[in-house]
Amino acid sequence: MTLWLRSVRRPTSVTLRRASTRIPAIILRPATITGSRLIFRGFATTLVQRQATAVNDLDQETFEVLNAERYADEVDVCIVGAGPAGLSAAIRLKQRANEEGKELRVFVVEKGSEVGAHILSGAVLEPRALNELIPDWREKGAPLNTPAAKDKMLFLTEKHAIPVPHPPQMNNKGNYIVSLSNFVRWLGEQAEELGVEIYPSFAASEVLYDEHGSVKGIATNDVGIGRDGRPKDNFERGMEIHAKVTLFAEGCHGHLTKRIAKKFDLRKDSQPQTYGIGLKEVWELAPGKFEPGLVLHSIGWPMDMKTYGGSFMYHFEDNKCTIGYVVALDYENPTLSPYKEFQRYKQHPAIRKYLEGGKIISYGARAINEGGYQSIPKLVFPGGALIGCTAGFLNVPKIKGTHTAMKSGMLAADAAYESLNAETEGPITLDAYESNIKNSWVYKELWEVRNVRPSFHNPLGLFGGIAYAGLDTLLLKGRVPWTFKHPEPDYATLKPLKDVNPIEYPKPDGVISFDLLENVSRTGTNHEENQPVHLRLQRGPKEQLETNYAVYGGPEQKFCPAGVYEYLDDEQNPGKKRFQINAQNCIHCKTCDIKDPSQNIDWTVPEGGGGPKYYFT
Repeated sequence: MTLWLRSVRRPTSVTLRRASTRIPAIILRPATITGSRLIFRGFATTLVQRQATAVNDLDQETFEVLNAERYADEVDVCIVGAGPAGLSAAIRLKQRANEEGKELRVFVVEKGSEVGAHILSGAVLEPRALNELIPDWREKGAPLNTPAAKDKMLFLTEKHAIPVPHPPQMNNKGNYIVSLSNFVRWLGEQAEELGVEIYPSFAASEVLYDEHGSVKGIATNDVGIGRDGRPKDNFERGMEIHAKVTLFAEGCHGHLTKRIAKKFDLRKDSQPQTYGIGLKEVWELAPGKFEPGLVLHSIGWPMDMKTYGGSFMYHFEDNKCTIGYVVALDYENPTLSPYKEFQRYKQHPAIRKYLEGGKIISYGARAINEGGYQSIPKLVFPGGALIGCTAGFLNVPKIKGTHTAMKSGMLAADAAYESLNAETEGPITLDAYESNIKNSWVYKELWEVRNVRPSFHNPLGLFGGIAYAGLDTLLLKGRVPWTFKHPEPDYATLKPLKDVNPIEYPKPDGVISFDLLENVSRTGTNHEENQPVHLRLQRGPKEQLETNYAVYGGPEQKFCPAGVYEYLDDEQNPGKKRFQINAQNCIHCKTCDIKDPSQNIDWTVPEGGGGPKYYFT
């Protein structure tokens, strides 16, 4: 059996041993077909019916192949995710080990085809954490090429744009407009120079536990399994990474983090996390439209007065402009389409004027954390910790989370390094990490603004939230004895279709606004088509039809920014619908896992290397 199926670079020193075999009662697959038809297809093309494969349906040879022993690699620290938090943790660990002349094996797995492939953000970067981590980043060629030069804030009505003061947190003096995907690629280079091992196309699919229930690492998923659940000619088992410390840096709503939080009850003392979906395009502007360093935000239209959201436009290098829209996922109207709101926003006269004559380059979308301080779970558990956006360190009023994610990774690395050096018996618990966070500027930042986002849950909606947020950010600065709560999870906020006014959207013009599938083609997303669908229906498709479609009108068709979900006429049952999953389109935003009102969709990792391939994002 060949071990390294799809790695971009191979390990230089690997100690391999066989891991214990776990034989499940059933080979788990995305969905069992019960009662209704469930159809999966690729990127707007083939139709393929998916079936679950029970152990009894497999011959002995196939069963043994699927359950062959996995190989295991022993490392000191395993980091899941090569984003700002994960790479900052890796860099800090190797910096400290190298300074003291100690051997420390730091192993980073990344599901994207390369470092940065799945990274998407605005982004205006506050360099505070970078200054601490790599003080000579300028000399090392960090791609921070465009200082923020001018801040503008607009309140939009359908026809007009009213300049308004921006809150102090949105003052970007000293910050830089960046492509976060390019910045993360650079961070990856710095990590590798220090001796960090980074393995793109390795999708962590399972958390491993020791006999005492402590985390002992992760396993990557098997590759080469067909959509029928049977091994193909290129089948290879995943591998196990055993680590003394495992840091989860999966980004917002990490799929392994979700399971860890449940196992260790990490959210018992925190409020529900609340989310937004951020959609973004990169444009090359026409001559005369480019204002280097411009940072433009807006609130108001096209959102209604009850829905939290707003826009951003940043002009960075080489006549490029990043433009995007964020819609809070606690919205009520099931006919709302974040993607179409974004396309409609670009048609506003104050925005369209920048884009006319320009050329769109790329598109993407990603869920973001908006819960803030009160939604951060317990960060540590036996054997590991949560860092970065998977824990939820985004500063909502700043519209920034990269600096806090990086700092959290650095603080976790410090705690891990000290614990590893202590050489205590039993599993390592990084209690010092939580105390480090509470004593850091990350905690202070999030504490001061903790009431801003939940203040928009009020009878006056947008205007009530703006009034309180202005008072809090300008005068109170969080120095009040109360902490507002997030009332309920985002999936519980939708109203039945019969209780709302359906939203009508204009057709795209193909110049400023675009058809969804046309934009999906700009994400570079790609998956091996003949593999198990990674968007699993935990209770089968019947619930989607009887709850999501019958009650809410099929909101998945609206909230997915990549056209993954459809309700189509069932040719075999006239007058009825069938639920179709276009898994090939998926851009890994996690919105479906968050907003699905029946909580039936479970986002899991596809084969490593699949998904979007973002650039300039």
